[in-house]
Amino acid sequence: MSKIVIAIDGYSSCGKSTTAKAVAARMGYGYIDTGAMYRAVSLFFIREHVALSNEREVADALEKIHITFNHNARTGKNETCLNGLNVEEEIRKMYISNIVSEVSAIPEVRWAMVAQQQKMGRRRGVVMDGRDIGTKVFPDAEVKVFMTADTYTRARRRQQELLAKGELVNLQDIIDNLEKRDHIDTTRSESPLRQASDAKLLDTSHMTIEEQVDWVIEQADQCLAQLHRKRSRKSLVE
Repeated sequence: MSKIVIAIDGYSSCGKSTTAKAVAARMGYGYIDTGAMYRAVSLFFIREHVALSNEREVADALEKIHITFNHNARTGKNETCLNGLNVEEEIRKMYISNIVSEVSAIPEVRWAMVAQQQKMGRRRGVVMDGRDIGTKVFPDAEVKVFMTADTYTRARRRQQELLAKGELVNLQDIIDNLEKRDHIDTTRSESPLRQASDAKLLDTSHMTIEEQVDWVIEQADQCLAQLHRKRSRKSLVE
């Protein structure tokens, strides 16, 4: 059976990662959390006191970074590993959110991460979410989705995620953080956040995660059915 790449781009806290993980699980595909990769780089930069404006320091640091994803059979969750160490919980904290857009805007960082992401998805059969998957990482992805939601809804979702991990953050601080990240993500010179011309828009403001997953699965099923019909017609001609 044919396998495809499903690219899910969009703003922070729209449900991209949760939806992508569930879609991958239902389809038996691999899942690649590109946002986690940039968060892991941000964590490494903070720990190593890398000056973001120093190209040499950034380049040297990137050579020391190896990011992998492990599936925890006990919890059923995917975990981000930085140089072999599980950093999944640490990279989700607010202090990482406050710097990740600045780090991901650095061209050298994006080049390094895009190269890793393209290698991970080369064999297809993956669901990948981020900011530039459909425009830069996999412009030939068979299914492209661009997710959005109103800022207040996104902030409330993010606040609940942090609270579940024991981190209480003022709602206005989260709104300010989201707006800052939106500005950086959409205006950076290297691979800015934008909807690919052939991506379908999904506004999740009033949707449950289950509804979001069903919607993406429907797009994938339609794509796979179309590919099957094309191959069937081609085989008949031959």
